[in-house]
Amino acid sequence: MSKITIRYQKVSDAKRFYEILSNPNFIYFPAKPKSVEDEKKWLQDNPKRRKNNSEWNYTVLCGNQIVGTVGIKVNPRRKYIGEIGYFLDENFWGKGIMTKAVRLAEKEGFKKIGLTRIEILMQPKNKASEKVAIKCGYTKEGLLKKAIVGTDGKKKDALLYAKVL
Repeated sequence: MSKITIRYQKVSDAKRFYEILSNPNFIYFPAKPKSVEDEKKWLQDNPKRRKNNSEWNYTVLCGNQIVGTVGIKVNPRRKYIGEIGYFLDENFWGKGIMTKAVRLAEKEGFKKIGLTRIEILMQPKNKASEKVAIKCGYTKEGLLKKAIVGTDGKKKDALLYAKVL
């Protein structure tokens, strides 16, 4: 397999992200852009989000191919806590790519952003996401009731995994 790297997202990634996010098998990731233009609009604000330290979003590359994304949202009240989120093209599921990408993003979170705690939340049925958290050395801290929004717009329970410096 090609080398896994991450880089800041670019507006030119919009078409590929739209393709990935439009997959009907994405039942756990709530972001569903209505068009490539909507995705471009969202991506255009990434530099602003980095500048105000609210989000750090990266494109995941396998060799030169865009295969997904990983990002860190910084807690607005507790700037030392971040939450990692990610998605991956279905054709690349189960190959360890997201585990590598999360480790790369985590380094950025702890070293560059200055976080001391990083959390990963996922629906209890999302076993692949839970595997990523475990493989990356995150500790299961509990179940949060109605803590995240599902793809259906309803509040869902979430497993909380975390890693601290």
